[in-house]
Amino acid sequence: MNKFQLPKLPYDYAALEPYFDQQTMHIHHQRHHQAYVDNLNKAILGTEVEEAELVDILKAVSKYGYAVRNNAGGHYNHTLFWQTLSPNAKKKPTGRLADEINAAFGSLDELKTKLKEAGLMQFGSGWVWLYVKYNGGLNIAATANQDNPLMDTQIVNRGYPILGIDVWEHAYYLKYQNRRADYLDAFWSVLDWSVVENNYESVITQIS
Repeated sequence: MNKFQLPKLPYDYAALEPYFDQQTMHIHHQRHHQAYVDNLNKAILGTEVEEAELVDILKAVSKYGYAVRNNAGGHYNHTLFWQTLSPNAKKKPTGRLADEINAAFGSLDELKTKLKEAGLMQFGSGWVWLYVKYNGGLNIAATANQDNPLMDTQIVNRGYPILGIDVWEHAYYLKYQNRRADYLDAFWSVLDWSVVENNYESVITQIS
């Protein structure tokens, strides 16, 4: 049996309409994410990381070549992405995460503005992240392709992702065409802040 498996979505493909359309969700999950899983399993077969956990692979991914880097990143990034989306999303963060967002960025609206700016400035394919730095603070980063802040290939923006926005064209082009800004605006209607809060608390517990 393959080490890594495509995770099931906790909602139907049409559940995020009208913000994320059914066809895009189906293709994105069943074809794109499945390909990352299949290619990752092939890339690690017979290697020293065949039994390693995904996060551990990412933290030392510079040792394992581009096939592992691209596909391990693709699997991790998409898994986090699906988990943070919901048709019944909590619209605003509360508690400690809300306080940290206000401290780091001034307000939730300012955080959204900065994430959108990062998404629009990312040339070509990639991701935009809200992540926890090693010192516990929050930061924003954009990464190319399927890279993320966990990877040791990231020289500056290292840490623990708690929210990621896919800005590859396959994530939005069927519905939004070249209007990446509209897609980034729509994202907030399906982002479930309760999941992001849980991700944040898990990271803080881990590093404290």
